[in-house]
Formats: sequence, structure tokens, C-alpha cells
Amino acid sequence: MGDIMSQNEIDSLLRALGTGELSVQEIKSAADEKKIRTHDFRRPTKFSKEHLKALRSIHENYARLATNFLTAYLRTIIQIDVVEVESLLYADFMASISNPVVLAIIRFAPLEGNIVFEISTNIAFALIDRILGGKGTPAEEVRDFTEIEIAIIERIVVQMLDLIIESWQDVIQITPVLERIETSTHFAHMVSPNEIVALITFNVKMPDTEGMINICIPYITVEPIISKLSTRYWVSTIEKQADSESKELLEARIEKTYVPITTILGETTITVGEFTELQVGDVLPLDTDVNSDLDILVGDLHKFLGKPGIRKNKMSVKITALIGREDE
Repeated sequence: MGDIMSQNEIDSLLRALGTGELSVQEIKSAADEKKIRTHDFRRPTKFSKEHLKALRSIHENYARLATNFLTAYLRTIIQIDVVEVESLLYADFMASISNPVVLAIIRFAPLEGNIVFEISTNIAFALIDRILGGKGTPAEEVRDFTEIEIAIIERIVVQMLDLIIESWQDVIQITPVLERIETSTHFAHMVSPNEIVALITFNVKMPDTEGMINICIPYITVEPIISKLSTRYWVSTIEKQADSESKELLEARIEKTYVPITTILGETTITVGEFTELQVGDVLPLDTDVNSDLDILVGDLHKFLGKPGIRKNKMSVKITALIGREDE
């Protein structure tokens, strides 16, 4: 905010221009002076802009694959996007994390060394809640993870490792292995605090919450293949394959995905007093006419209208109209 002039400074500048104390040419000359850039020698640059650009492309592909997988696996809408790729010290990455947290330590075989897969607490609890049959709601208060919850997260992480294989296959054929899951930064010191790392940050949107996933890659882990982290080396191949593979993967999983279909008989409202007096045998008049079509929901979306009936001794509903676009 230091470059923003106050109203007094603006008035003084206009007066100086009006009286001739200051010329327009002097202002232009000052603006054209070479600016001094600061350099933090505590943070030597090992990842070049080209390396970071390549890592972004790799993990944008990973984000697409992860979006498709989690949407099908959890049967809810999830959107994952890369929001930032940067180079920093491992100590700074650790300092940015609040405990408890999910830190998956992953061996990046055949390369030497590990990477860290971090899931923010609210996203972790939302994933757990969804798998256990909930709507995907995060915990109401910050607390430690139980052993059962860690086991559930471990199962998700293991399945997402296959997506890492796919997103890196044009650079190197890797076999990522989950070493362990930590819930505190005190036990995640896998490299020196002063080691340079690349941090890929993803934004994760779920119906009831939003949070982050981070992938932390130490320079020493990928140093043997650093020359391959060039967009000129592989990006054209990835762009051709990513869309077709992502589409085929999504179509294959969607075909096997179950979706809930609900028929709404009707609705009504009552007072709290009436609610407390309800008993077995009481009748609640609904707002639906007996001859009206019923609303049919697919998931949370109103997609059809229908007529109730009986077929093979079971309550049934016959679709009479389509709601919305036919291509949805």
C-alpha cells in the first residue's frame, strides 16, 4: 500500500505542477529509473520458472484425474484446481501448517527420497464424513483424528497414488508408495529445514466446504530428472493424451456409479406446538393434488415429473415429463 498516494500528496503534486516547481518531464524521468529488486540469499533458486511451469502442467492433469475419481468414488460433486506452484524452503512449508493435519509421506520410487501429500483438516473430515454415509460435512471443532479415521484417509490416499502415476508417466515411470500418515508436523521432518521444495497447492471444493491439498516435492528428490521438467520435453504429449484419457476414465466410472432417485409425495408445514403433539394415527395433509405429477429428484437435482402407482406389488413411479435440458 506504500505506493498509493494520499489526497494531501495528490493536492501537493498538482500545486507543484501548477506553479512550475515540478515538470511533467521530471515525473517521467523518475518513473523510468531502474528499480532495485531484492534477493533473499537465504532462499537460493533451484527450481527455475521452466521447472515450475512443467510441474504446474503435470499437476493440472492430476487435478483433472482427481476430480473425476473423487466425484465418482464419493458420489458427490468435487472440483479440484491448481491455484499455485511455488519454490520455497521446507521449513516455511512446515511453518504454514496447523496441527492436526493429514500428512501422507510418499516414497517416490524409483527416485530417492519422499514427497509430502497434505490434506487440510476440513477436507479430510469432509471426505471421512462422506465415506461414512454423511453429506461431506467437516467436523464442527478442531480435534485429533481417530485410528479409524486415519485408516479411511489412508485408503483414499492409496487410491489417489495411481493418479500420480498417470500424471507423471510422460516424465518418468514412478511407483509411489505410501510410507506412513502423520497428523502432526513434529513427525514429518523428512528433509533438512533449509532444503528447497516445490509446493503445488490445489483448491478443493465440496458441496459443504472448501479447503486445500498440497503436494510438497523436495528438489533433491527430483534432481536426477530435473532436465526432463521442461515443457518443451513433454507438454505436447500430455495435452494430446490428457483430455482423451480423462474423458474415458470419467465415462467408465460414471457407468458404474449409482445415483439416488427420490420421489417427493408432497410437503406441508406445522407449528412446533403441533409437532410436539403428533401421535401414531395422525394424518398430515400435503400440498400435492391427488391428480398432480410428483417431483422426481436425481441426487439433489429436479429432473423429472411422474405418476405414482404399483408394479409387481411394489410402489412405483412412471416418468411423465423431463425437467431441464435433455443434454444435462
